Amino acid sequence: MTLQMIPDRPAMGVRRFGRVNWLGLRTLARREVMRFMAVWQQTIFAPLMTAGLFVVVFALALGQGRGEIMGLPYLVFLGPGILMMTVIQNSFANTSSSITSAKVQGNIVDTLMPPLSAGELLAGYLAGSVVRAGLVATVIGTGMVLVTGRGISHPLWALCFVLLAAVLLGGLGILAGIMAQKFDQMAAITNFIITPLSFLSGTFYSVQTLPQPFNTLSHWNPIFYLIDGARFGVTGVSDAPPLRGALICVAVAVVVLYVAWRWLKSGYRMKP
Repeated sequence: MTLQMIPDRPAMGVRRFGRVNWLGLRTLARREVMRFMAVWQQTIFAPLMTAGLFVVVFALALGQGRGEIMGLPYLVFLGPGILMMTVIQNSFANTSSSITSAKVQGNIVDTLMPPLSAGELLAGYLAGSVVRAGLVATVIGTGMVLVTGRGISHPLWALCFVLLAAVLLGGLGILAGIMAQKFDQMAAITNFIITPLSFLSGTFYSVQTLPQPFNTLSHWNPIFYLIDGARFGVTGVSDAPPLRGALICVAVAVVVLYVAWRWLKSGYRMKP
């Protein structure tokens, strides 16, 4: 009679697949990417059309007789602002719509039940925002270069601020998705907070032209530094030093991601 060997079980609190569930993380990230790629006409093509309409309205209708801004032709000045505004809105929409849809449809349990830690959930959701932001930035940036006939002055700075925007707004989207219990609440957050902030952060104008106290208030808005940093990366001109803007955005992103991690870890407003 032979004795059957029983495999050793991992100790309490130790996951059998290691410190990081790479398979689960890849699966969640792939799901988030496939979710928006399945409707690419809405998530990739539509932002390009919207950006084109902004260029037509502001650059052609309003900007034909307009002089230079910060030493740049208005169309060249406008391009990076529209690019970053679109990246901001799409990064926020990707995570917020994913979580809100899952909660409203009642399938959020499919995300909460797998053995994924709060950090893995956070990274998986953010992966979708980063990929979507990268695709949108690439499409609009290519069109911008073709229209203006100018290259990108500092590609690394431009890439840095696009990634910062994707991570920061993706994290804010997670917080908004956790807070919202229905689509109306998410629409209110988007329409009354995210859209005004992206419009009123130097997208279509230089904050140097604003009177006080609006000039000072603009410098307290982290989205201003995202748009201003992207403008520096593309044109080499900015209202604020790009390094200071990057450090401020990193600090805000760390705070936002920490809060998102805590909420995901505790299951705050996520568990049915």
